[in-house]
Amino acid sequence: MYRNIKGLLELAQERKVNLSQIVLDNETKHSGKQPEEILDIMKYRYEVMKNSTEKALRKPTNPEGNLICGIASAQYSYTMNNQDTLCGSFINLVMARALSSSEVNASMGKICAMPTAGSCGIVPAVVISVAEKQQATDQQLLMALITASGLGAIVTENATVAGAEGGCQAECGVAAAMAAAAAVELCGGTPSQAITAFSLSLMNIMGLVCDPVGGLVQIPCAQRNASQAVNALLSADLAMAGVQSYIDADEVVEAMYKVGKLLPVQLKETALGGIAATCSGACLIKTIQEQDKSV
Repeated sequence: MYRNIKGLLELAQERKVNLSQIVLDNETKHSGKQPEEILDIMKYRYEVMKNSTEKALRKPTNPEGNLICGIASAQYSYTMNNQDTLCGSFINLVMARALSSSEVNASMGKICAMPTAGSCGIVPAVVISVAEKQQATDQQLLMALITASGLGAIVTENATVAGAEGGCQAECGVAAAMAAAAAVELCGGTPSQAITAFSLSLMNIMGLVCDPVGGLVQIPCAQRNASQAVNALLSADLAMAGVQSYIDADEVVEAMYKVGKLLPVQLKETALGGIAATCSGACLIKTIQEQDKSV
């Protein structure tokens, strides 16, 4: 039915439906499953996402190396107990939920790669929080996740979502873009606004490297889940306010892919560059290794 974002948007506008309906119809056609079956699968994945966004909010997990243990609960406590946060309670809650999923991932807990394990907190934190804020129905929430999934699938087919291939822009950046489009749909925005939000999110993170300390999906991965959840929200607001990206969404994806190819190997998940190559990073990993030997 469509091969790119332009085709997806044209179909939605032609039929006067949300992006999610076109994605669902496409999945129905190619999978041989009924729409109800696909939504049931998404509901199961949503439950996994929801659990991961909540699990570490009140009780810290125990991730390998303990580099991010307790960051979600600290953020959540700050959110709940501080009436004067700079970003406000809603954004701080979104960040806490994104951090929770990252913490669960680092502790080998169950998460939904959306689109990757390293970026697993962004779409859940944004979609769950916006749906809650908008008092959306379960059906609306699931359809927003369908929109996010459909856009992620297009990027996977035409470019990459792998940090090892395209840097963090391909992981957290694409996740933010997916989340932004889903957020617009949940807020009643148009398909065009959803695609604009997608483009703005990816443009905002263009060129971000993948430099996990020690090769562990913890620092700065968790913090980038929080920051890119916020990127998704601000991009959604920009789009619904009427701000234009002016760059075709498919071209933004192509540009991201080309930038990823230009990045040196040291900046693509090898832990050989960026903050992974700092003295502080090396000291952290040395401490972890010494702790492992003493066990």
